[in-house]
Amino acid sequence: MRELEELYQQSWPELQRQAWTVRRSHHEPKVVFAVPGPKRYEGRYYTNREDAFVQISVTGTACALKCAHCNSHLLKSMLPVESELDLISLGQRLLEVGTKGVLISGGADSHGRVPLKDFLSGIEYLKQIGLKVIVHSGLIDPETAAGLKKAGVDQVLLDVIGDERTIREVYHLAKTPEDYRRSLYVLREVGLPVVPHIVAGLYFGNWEGELDALAAVTSCRPEAVVIVVLNPLPGTEMAGVVPPFPEAVGKLVAAARVANPTIPLMFGCAVPPRPAKDLYQEAALMAGVNGVAYPTDTIVEKAQQLGLDTWFSELCCSLSWP
Repeated sequence: MRELEELYQQSWPELQRQAWTVRRSHHEPKVVFAVPGPKRYEGRYYTNREDAFVQISVTGTACALKCAHCNSHLLKSMLPVESELDLISLGQRLLEVGTKGVLISGGADSHGRVPLKDFLSGIEYLKQIGLKVIVHSGLIDPETAAGLKKAGVDQVLLDVIGDERTIREVYHLAKTPEDYRRSLYVLREVGLPVVPHIVAGLYFGNWEGELDALAAVTSCRPEAVVIVVLNPLPGTEMAGVVPPFPEAVGKLVAAARVANPTIPLMFGCAVPPRPAKDLYQEAALMAGVNGVAYPTDTIVEKAQQLGLDTWFSELCCSLSWP
């Protein structure tokens, strides 16, 4: 943790240069732009297909937590299923229209867990018919982790929080950062590929525990790391919140790059809209990420100017490694 704090205390130009040197030493000069179907993407260089990758909620729009930054808003864009039969039927229809992969998520229960146990056989079926399957688990117990391993999921995504006040006041959970670290290790112990996510500015736009979260993520040696930024949404407690400055986010990404020199590092889909989006994505690109979700045309051109080979993927960014 001390090493991360010392990294973050460097000036942005100094830390950026260090991160870029690490990227150049350990990764090929290419960057992937993830444009999965849940969001329509039409850019100068690519247009996605909306059913190539879809998101599924096993709870519909229901969530026990009503988190301050989401309030179930993000569940509304997902396809709802109520049972394993629903999930199997949906998987068959998706395969027929050429869907390549799915994210299975849902609202959390009062313990911060997405209720996946009743859907494990359905998840296994989706894998058997050839779909890529990633799961957003929330906090997880060993039994569910073992079930996901048996089902053969490609990845488990977990938001990692490093500040107890954030967990309590944003997620409305009586948990601690240790519970999130424990979930990381439960997933690793059963041999599941883990892709932790860190939300910059999650505590009402303030910097609280991001480096602690990064320390926990780094210690578990994940398959990839995804960093996103608080995007204040209408209809939530954070609707009027000011997100963190792009330079602060860039420094977090750069610290993640230096601390995880060989691991794919992605800048995810949650980010404030343009014109700020250009600034966040440019900071992440200059901090050495391997991929960016839903890039602006400006960022595609910036990557090309940096001498990076660019390509697009219609899978979730956690699956889209260059």
